[in-house]
Amino acid sequence: MAGNKNDFHMNSNPLYATPNKKKRGLLKIYFGYAAGVGKTSTMLKDAHEMRSNGVDVVAGYIEPHARPETATLLKGFETLPSLEITYKNVTIKEFDLDGALCRMPELILVDELAHTNAEGSRHTKRYQDVEELLRAGIDVYTTINVQHIESLNDVVASITGITVRERIPDSVFDSADQIEVVDIEPDELIERLNKGKIYREEQAQRALSNFFTKEKLIALREIALRRTADQVNRIASQNLETAKNNGAYSNEHILVCLSSASSNAKVIRTAARMADAFHGAFTALFVETPKTLGMEDKDKTSLREHFRLAEQLGAQIATVYGEDVPGQIAEYAKVSRVSKIVMGRSSHIKKRFGKSNFVDKLSALAPNLDIYIIPDMQSSFHLRTPKFSKQVNLSLVDSLKTIGILIACTLVGLWFDYLGFTEANIITAYILGVLLNAIITRGQIYSAASSVLSVLIFNFVFTEPRFSLEATIPGYPVTFIVMLTAAIITSTLTKRVKEQARQAVEKAYRTEVLLGTSRKLQQASNQVEILSETAQQLVRLLDRTVVFYAAQEDCLSEPLFFSVGEASNQLQVYTKADERAVAEWVYKNNKHAGATTNTLSASKCLYLAVRGRDKVFAVAGIAVNKQMPLEAFEKSLVIAMLGECALALEKEWLHETQKQISIQMQQEQLRANLLRAISHDLRTPLTSISGNAGILRGNSQILSEEQKQALYTDIFDDSMWLINLVENLLSITRIDNGTMNLDMRPELLDEVITEALLHINRRSAEHTIETALEEEFLMARMDSRLIIQVIINIVDNAIKYTQQDSCITISVKRDREFVRVEIADNGSGLSDDVKDKLFDMFYTGENISADSRRGLGLGLPLCKSIVNAHGGSIYVRDNTPQGTIFGFTLQAEEVYLHE
Repeated sequence: MAGNKNDFHMNSNPLYATPNKKKRGLLKIYFGYAAGVGKTSTMLKDAHEMRSNGVDVVAGYIEPHARPETATLLKGFETLPSLEITYKNVTIKEFDLDGALCRMPELILVDELAHTNAEGSRHTKRYQDVEELLRAGIDVYTTINVQHIESLNDVVASITGITVRERIPDSVFDSADQIEVVDIEPDELIERLNKGKIYREEQAQRALSNFFTKEKLIALREIALRRTADQVNRIASQNLETAKNNGAYSNEHILVCLSSASSNAKVIRTAARMADAFHGAFTALFVETPKTLGMEDKDKTSLREHFRLAEQLGAQIATVYGEDVPGQIAEYAKVSRVSKIVMGRSSHIKKRFGKSNFVDKLSALAPNLDIYIIPDMQSSFHLRTPKFSKQVNLSLVDSLKTIGILIACTLVGLWFDYLGFTEANIITAYILGVLLNAIITRGQIYSAASSVLSVLIFNFVFTEPRFSLEATIPGYPVTFIVMLTAAIITSTLTKRVKEQARQAVEKAYRTEVLLGTSRKLQQASNQVEILSETAQQLVRLLDRTVVFYAAQEDCLSEPLFFSVGEASNQLQVYTKADERAVAEWVYKNNKHAGATTNTLSASKCLYLAVRGRDKVFAVAGIAVNKQMPLEAFEKSLVIAMLGECALALEKEWLHETQKQISIQMQQEQLRANLLRAISHDLRTPLTSISGNAGILRGNSQILSEEQKQALYTDIFDDSMWLINLVENLLSITRIDNGTMNLDMRPELLDEVITEALLHINRRSAEHTIETALEEEFLMARMDSRLIIQVIINIVDNAIKYTQQDSCITISVKRDREFVRVEIADNGSGLSDDVKDKLFDMFYTGENISADSRRGLGLGLPLCKSIVNAHGGSIYVRDNTPQGTIFGFTLQAEEVYLHE
């Protein structure tokens, strides 16, 4: 069975929320990440519930897998006979589609959606059978695993090493009305496999060594959950688009493009004003290209200032990666449903060589967007000379690599010349050298130098006249030009591929960190764990010291310190009073502050608020300085991770708040029950006392002595009932508040029982009370006055709720390190429902005592509290042949007899 179920409902209404049957049936898929998670069992349980609600449910085809629990759950359902198909002298049982259409139930259960039908069936795949059932108006419950979805097949195969042949199109999965993820922990799944609950022993051992490894199961589980979440987002986007097309969604989304140009600040401000005027969302987008890392410090500083300005003006920062800047902007705008783009353009930018400029290309890629150009007369960053002409980074190692490759290519060329190979082969060797040089060196200067030097060396060594830079053959200049062009193109493309590979690695690493953060935060169980996991992920991402302050009752807690170096010499630096003051400011004002910001910039850390919708849950401090500030993409990732942290903290806060509300509700319920009991049940004895006292006062002369004694007895009994009630209330209050001090001493059970029987109900004379001790000297460690109260309460209950002349037996026996006391009667007994609630506060059931007085339901809860305080346990069970037995245990004490 499934340990945990995560429901992702594609439809806000349940499948059977309305009595009117839809024309097309509804499809519910039970989705798992591996066999054995409990999809079929969960489906059958839900089907039992639907059947109990009056829905006509039929089991069309259930794959038993030789699992007893599946066969047990299948009992009670009408099961359609399987269709037997003979194929190559083998009889195969398949789902009978025609039989299901003839039966026409409201709901049918069809297991294994991705199954391939035997040859001769109407449809090749079972999902086609299901689609036909849906078209006929029959609702279907079915099951599937993540490896059976077409688009995920290659991903799953790369993880498991197994290519699954039975698959369904993504459209079938995406069109489901409900998807329920049936999920258990991988360790629990492996344990089920070891116990033989999934496969037989031989199959289980084979599965454990191949498919069912913990690492593979974790990866498959993550893919399944992510795939379902993607489906939820897709449905939400479709609903949003429908609402927008119907005119119900009119919000604007303004996108501003960030750069290091001096005019960009003006563009950001203009976009912010537009977002405010249109009451729309505001996003600032930065496109990171391979040239971003080579930016000058001045440009990097300018870019960080523009990021900060956009944040201050309320923009949501986003970063994308790629060389095609207009293409990246257009793609982001399409995915994020941007309605207007704001960007700057210098008057110096013009069309060159007949090519479209930046804005024209963006307009062509996103023709449906409104693009606003903010002109600026200042010179733009687009007019800068190439980086390598302003700053050439030379390296001795790369220089030696370049020289070595050229020498090696020359030697290979001489060998080719000696063997009589043509000059084309020699040229190929030099081009290969240029390609190799671009791979193993850094900087375009080496690729360019390698290309030019290769042509010059080829001319000097291999063309006539040799060992000169002249060429007598007319075709050689063309050869040189082609060779130089090929070398330059090859080196440029190689550098680009190398840079793209670097970016891909960076993106993969960042994605891994983000996914790891999300997964770890889901597993964290309290505030400290959430903050610790987030901090560790930040340290892993940034390689910087991180400090966290948790919010606790309108103030910050002591700092949680996470260092990348020696914590002893950094702790005081990053957690001193000045640094904490900055964190307090961030907490109170819900804004960023600290190093590299315009607020309290002298601090050692950049402090960011971990905030939810309208509450700051914590403050994160990241060690930065002016020489090593956070890069734009790093800050975007940090904000995203802190957003995940805020969601986890908000979830934890809501959980704790809900617990407090639940406790308050319980307290209010107890208070209401007590007031109800006092206002109703206490009225009876008080009325009796006042009435009897009034009779005695006004009619004492005419009443006989016997009548007076009867009235005195009633007054006394009612008074004792009230006294016992108050004693019970006070005892429960003291135990619950922890103010009752137990005087624990070894006591003889015989003496304690004898003392208790002296204080029981006066009606005990109407019953037979017996005591049976297994040994004469049985001792237990107890507070005797409280245990006497326990025995009195239980015996009084037996007297009240059993018939006259019943037999009540108090037995005591040794049970290893405990002494077991049992009080049995031969009354009418208790039902199982009553037994489950008997020790609940204020529970009285429907029982009324012989004197027609209902109790408050405090006696037995008090007994439970007292016995638990003694370290024992209390219970109730049936007596044989009839009646009830109440029992409790106490810690036994050894008896030492001295002569």
